[in-house]
Amino acid sequence: MTASNIARLYVSAARLAALALLFTGCVSSDIVYRNSQFPQPSAAAKGFVGYAQVDTKQTTCGNCHVDQQTKWAGTKHSHAWADLQASGGATGECQACHSVDDKGNATTDTAAGYRSTLDARYQDVQCESCHGPGLTHITAPSIDNRPLASIAVSVGSDNGCSECHTGVHSPFVEEWATSRHGIVEAAPSLNPACIGCHTGQGALAAFGVNTNYVEKESTTPLPITCAVCHDPHDPTQTHQLRFAINAPDLDQNLCMRCHQRRSNPDPTASRGPHSPQGPTLLGTAGWFPPLLIAQGITEINATHGSQVANPSLCATCHVNRATVTDKLTGAFTFQSTGHNFHAIPCLDDTGKPTADSTCVITQRSFVACTASGCHGDENAARGALISVTSQVDGLIVQLNSLIAQIPASEFVTGDNKITTGEGALFNAQLAAFTGQPVHNPFLIRTLLTASIQQVELDYGLTLSGSVVKPLTKADFDLIRARNARKPSPTARRTGSQ
Repeated sequence: MTASNIARLYVSAARLAALALLFTGCVSSDIVYRNSQFPQPSAAAKGFVGYAQVDTKQTTCGNCHVDQQTKWAGTKHSHAWADLQASGGATGECQACHSVDDKGNATTDTAAGYRSTLDARYQDVQCESCHGPGLTHITAPSIDNRPLASIAVSVGSDNGCSECHTGVHSPFVEEWATSRHGIVEAAPSLNPACIGCHTGQGALAAFGVNTNYVEKESTTPLPITCAVCHDPHDPTQTHQLRFAINAPDLDQNLCMRCHQRRSNPDPTASRGPHSPQGPTLLGTAGWFPPLLIAQGITEINATHGSQVANPSLCATCHVNRATVTDKLTGAFTFQSTGHNFHAIPCLDDTGKPTADSTCVITQRSFVACTASGCHGDENAARGALISVTSQVDGLIVQLNSLIAQIPASEFVTGDNKITTGEGALFNAQLAAFTGQPVHNPFLIRTLLTASIQQVELDYGLTLSGSVVKPLTKADFDLIRARNARKPSPTARRTGSQ
């Protein structure tokens, strides 16, 4: 054995015990301490070690981190080089993002890894692509020399996911930066009750992620970055997401893990809806008036929340990929990734989605609405939205006019009960919440109509002007039929969430 070809790490039983204590926080099955063999990298590689065995895609890091190696082998990163070759074998920056080098980690020396050696051991997006050079840690493992990955993301960053997932054909970071996920709101980021959805570190902790990363103990909160929703190692869910996007369950659906707060009135406080989108989609949001409860109706399903008609649920509309072409030549100009999370984004003159959220409805793209085949074309989807918005707006105005006549004694904070007035007010606020009518128009219209009827009944009030058509037995039968056709989500939440 020559030192230039093979390096061995011998770990005694005593040292094994010490190392096990050293890596506090790591699950015992994550690391297997063993004699590790790997071809010594050249000096030109700048500390990157790459594959220990190219033909089997056994990473050197994976010799010890066996669990992560096994999971990584099922990801797209593990065959990134072959995919690049299949697409035409592009060179330069394309190869840099499909191999191990300075891209994706804190290394800034472009002459490193594959770029300086052209060695096949550095092909594919391996552990070191995100974690950085591993030679020092592999040679003498310690808690101080662990090459931790960063989960920070920003436009123009020279570290992390955004260094590769950027540009015209893959503008994930550019679009993400224009979204609400890309900002840290001051007040929620400081509130312990809010950080689980409003900061990157808090969300990962809430998801049960206990792995280490550069910013884990930082007092500077991160926004909801790529690694919050995507697991760099685990291919179990589509797109390496941490939770499924097709689960009609508030605890198992990735988007709904956060978009579910205060979807029902709180009997201990007067706060209105906060992020009720998930329960609205699944038909369980809002205050169900007694006249609905008496009919056995405690949820109202609709097409958008159907696993049959809309299996990707939130993601169908909010994460819609689209190719933008020049309107005159038809040539490719831009690949929208859907990571601005706008269901109907505003478009600029070239057809590219923008950060604007105030444009008129005729300047918005409704491509996402046609993705599942529910709407025949964009015009049909646009017309449906205009129609339901007009209906809901009219019902909100009428319900609010009744609420204004209810005695103030019916709105007592902290009395641990929900009066008809409080429930009706909550439903008016729920219906007015951004995007709510389209999430489940059948639910919203029914709750508003039933609230108007219940307020009139319980307080002896009469709605002046336009008369709302009361719910009939035929309406109740239709609701039951809709509910019977779709999986019933065990998703109702109560209390102060």
